[in-house]
Formats: sequence, structure tokens, C-alpha cells
Amino acid sequence: MIQINDEFPQIVGLRYLNHAAVAPWPLRAAQAVSAFAEQNATLGARDYPQWLKVEHSLRQRLTRLLNAPTSADVALVKNTSEALSFVAFGLDWKSGDQIVISDEEFPSNRVVWEALRPQGVEVIQVSLKGKDPEGDLLAACGPRVRLMAISAVQYASGMRLDLARLGEGCEQHGVLLCIDAIQQLGALPFDVQQSRCAFAMADGHKWMLGPEGLGVFYCRSDLRDQLKLHEYGWHMLEHAGDYDRMDWEPARSARRFECGSPNLLGAMALEASLSLLEEVGMVQVAKALDERIEWLTQGLNGLNGIEILSSGQTQRRSGIIAFRLEGWANAALFERLKAAQVVCALRGGGIRFSPHFYTPERVIEETLALLRDTAAH
Repeated sequence: MIQINDEFPQIVGLRYLNHAAVAPWPLRAAQAVSAFAEQNATLGARDYPQWLKVEHSLRQRLTRLLNAPTSADVALVKNTSEALSFVAFGLDWKSGDQIVISDEEFPSNRVVWEALRPQGVEVIQVSLKGKDPEGDLLAACGPRVRLMAISAVQYASGMRLDLARLGEGCEQHGVLLCIDAIQQLGALPFDVQQSRCAFAMADGHKWMLGPEGLGVFYCRSDLRDQLKLHEYGWHMLEHAGDYDRMDWEPARSARRFECGSPNLLGAMALEASLSLLEEVGMVQVAKALDERIEWLTQGLNGLNGIEILSSGQTQRRSGIIAFRLEGWANAALFERLKAAQVVCALRGGGIRFSPHFYTPERVIEETLALLRDTAAH
């Protein structure tokens, strides 16, 4: 039986509510990296084939987490931005083509598309503040729109979108759907097949509880050949490992996006972290996370002067809740929380809390008590 508290031996007094930024590792990830370091120091790469088995296991776990058809649809990448760039600079754009995004995207999912302006590509930003955000996004899909790039969950407000509806609508409009899944994957169930997306990507260092520097890129199988490659090396070849072979071709699988040596150090940690999520189960992870968001919501609503910036609709809820406190500048409140060892973020015109499924009730109650005291003064 999993002892969740043993997996997160955080120091006494720490109140960690910042998984939407960078998450703590579970103990098993730290132990995996420690063991890997010891092997490197004492044995070098003698057991390299065993290391590759861990990487293979990681691919399988990510395939299941995404519900991708096969592991051939999954590439291991440095980060979300790299995967977004593979799409942005891989598709064959024509002057006048358009891309639909929201007006609340993290810079990674905005700048990469705006960088296509020299090719004559136009970016349309759609407000999510209307009564029907999905309808507004789809309504913007005119005849020149080729792609919609949207975050599954908005990083500042925590708004969760109906990806299945967007996928169906994009399909009807002949538009490719590209999902930045970094604020959902590992927190809530995510399904590339149900969403009918063309592309999806996420870093491992947030809700997947892994290290920075390793993420995942899903590319639908019928679209792999349509993305022009800009990075080449030994690892992305169909016959990788046959070093004497003179003819070559890109791998037919998504490995074609992995140009060089794999990040095995990161793979050791992320594979271990995902093993924990799998053992708990994503349905249970989402349920436990929702309980913690509910505790925070009810607690914040009971405080004088609190304005919750996140949507109150259940179907919009994610692992993020943002708020501000009357009479307090956000920066000043953030510093007060920081001094009390509440690890959170200053985002989107307020304070952002993001617990995870394992966050102790004590952390939430102590944080609410601190805010209650702050609101009273």
C-alpha cells in the first residue's frame, strides 16, 4: 500500500501550493536519481542497456497518461516550448494563414505563433471571458484559420476548457487542434483521442512531479510527415544505432523529433514520478485534487475581502485557484505568504494557489488561518 506522506517528506512548516509552477519530487524520484548518480560514479555506462529500459518504460507510461494510440506517437522533448516550436516551424504556412489562440495564454503558447509573422501568418486572440469560451474560440475559425493553439487549463486563472468540444468543432472546421497540456497532464485525466487533437505537449516538472528539462510531445500519426524537421542527428534516424550505414531516413515514429542523446537523468526521475501517479490512478488523483480545491474555495469564500478570480463552475475547475485580498497589494500579500513559508505564485492579477492530490489538509488549514489573520488587520 502506498504511503503518500512518506513520498513527500517536506520540511515542517512548509506550505507548498505551487505545483502549477515547479513541483516537488516524490521520494522515489529522488532515490532513482541518487541511484543513477552512484551508478555513473562507480560503473560508468556499463549498464546502459538497463538505463534504456527505464526510458522505454517512461514512454509507455506517457503513452498511457495521454491515451495515445501507441508509443510511436510520443516523443521525449526538452520542454513544452520545444514541442510547440516543432509544430509552429514544421507546418507549411502560407501568407494569410491564421492561428486562433486565447488572450490568456502563457507566453510559450503565444510567442511561438507570433514568431510566424514574417511568413505572413496572423494570430487571432479570443477572449475567454464570455459565457461560452469554446463557442467563441470556434466562432473565430474562419476559412483562413489552419490551427487552434489552446491551453487545456489557463495558467493564471485555472480555467479548464472542454477539449472534446473544441476537438469536434475544429474537425468540422478543418482546423488542427494543438493543446498545451502542461497545466492538466498529471493533475486531471487527459485523452488525446477523445479531444481529437493533432498535437499535445507538456513539461514534466509541474503536475507530473518530475524534473525540469524533460517533457512529452504527442503528434498524431498522420501528421508526422507533414512537420518539416529542423533538427538532425543520430538518434532521430530510422536505423539509429547502425553507425556504419551511409543512407538514412528520419524515424517513422515520433522519435524523429529527438535529434540526439536522450536525457536519461531526467528519465530516471520522471519515470519514477509517473509510477506514483499510475499506482494512485488518475481518477483518484483528480478526485483528491478536487477535494483540496474545494477546501480552499470554501475557506477563501469565508474570509472578508477575498475576491476569487477563478471560475466557480465545477466543469471549469482545475488544480489552480487564484484570488486577491481587498486592502492588500498583490505583491505585498505574496511577500507575506512567502515569509510564512507558503509557496505560491503571483499570477494574473492575483495570488495563485495550486495544491496537488497529496497536499496535507494541514497545509490548507494553516494557509487559510494565515489569510484569515491577514484579512483581519
